[in-house]
Amino acid sequence: MDKLTEYDESLLLKKLTSIKKPQLSNIKVHLYKQLLASLRLLKSTDSIDLQLNEQLDYAHILYKKGLFAQSLKILDKAKETAKVNHKINYLVQAIALEKRIETLNITHEMQTKAEQLSDEINEINSRIDILARLSNLAMLLHSWFIKNGHARNANDEEKIAAYLKKHLPKNAWQQTGFYEKLYLYQSYSWYAFIRQDFLGYYKYAQKWVDIFDDQPVMIRVETGNYIKGLHTLLNVHFYLRNYQKFNETLQKFEKFAQTERVQAHDNFRIQAFVYLASAKINQHNMLGTFRQGLLLVPDILKTLENDTLFIDDHRNMVINYKIASMYLKRRFFYIYRLFTKIINENADVRSDLQCYARLLHLLAHYEMGNYDLVEYLTKSVYRFMAKRKFDCS
Repeated sequence: MDKLTEYDESLLLKKLTSIKKPQLSNIKVHLYKQLLASLRLLKSTDSIDLQLNEQLDYAHILYKKGLFAQSLKILDKAKETAKVNHKINYLVQAIALEKRIETLNITHEMQTKAEQLSDEINEINSRIDILARLSNLAMLLHSWFIKNGHARNANDEEKIAAYLKKHLPKNAWQQTGFYEKLYLYQSYSWYAFIRQDFLGYYKYAQKWVDIFDDQPVMIRVETGNYIKGLHTLLNVHFYLRNYQKFNETLQKFEKFAQTERVQAHDNFRIQAFVYLASAKINQHNMLGTFRQGLLLVPDILKTLENDTLFIDDHRNMVINYKIASMYLKRRFFYIYRLFTKIINENADVRSDLQCYARLLHLLAHYEMGNYDLVEYLTKSVYRFMAKRKFDCS
């Protein structure tokens, strides 16, 4: 299978004459399970979640063997690890098993233990409710932006404000936990960005990064969110044209991107690459050094092509848009392919970006002297923007 350039089951069965078609399916399932088991062993030391799952598995095994004291010892360690790393969901599982063991293995500490476990689970359930609501709010605001882009008119702004007010927990600002703060700052970052309130965007993006700087252990636990926070902070410095802070944050991000934590994981590596590529293009746009910026393009496009499986449509679209915009400012004849790619793909993603791409596409044809197309494209762009209730004035 590894030697095949493309998976062809009929060809595979011809080469493996001793294996029948029903057997091949079972063998593939077994192979897949073995690969996942191997990856879990290899990556367990890099992930708090995998470590906690492993500890809970061991505790369950000991419990089923009737070794209650040993199981409780492992659960105590798992709970301590979960508390240090703010993994509330694992605390629920650990306490649930602990309660089960205490009901079967009655000791002289039963009454005290029962009250302690009851208080713990009540506190955790309350935190989980807040966390769920805040994480949902951050996710839904992000989703709104991915689909629609920035608020296009007063009606959009009113809808976003009403949505935030409706879904924000009343006591959200009284929460002190790491994840509660993280999701709250993410929610307000997206809210401010959608409304193009860049000072508010700056305020909450900085808070987002600051909570990681205040608790460095969480950078390893939530690497993806830390990378996203740095990217968000770079974005707001770009919008505010705060070059000095932009440069400081970019250097910090580049240094972190070279760490083993990022380079050893495809997800973090690609995430850092996309955000750094976007930031470097923004940097050249700020400085007006388009010629130097264009030197980055071949390597960026090559990486986008090689790692296409790891890069989602939205990130791909944003990078192509930024590259095309930079070419537009430098020269017009190269951009047709990039803008066409944005226009013809991802119809349900970032309608605002697609509107801008069509405007720049129209401008490029005008600058290149393709006047026979300009009238047709003008009508097409107007219809597209009007259909999406985009401000065409």
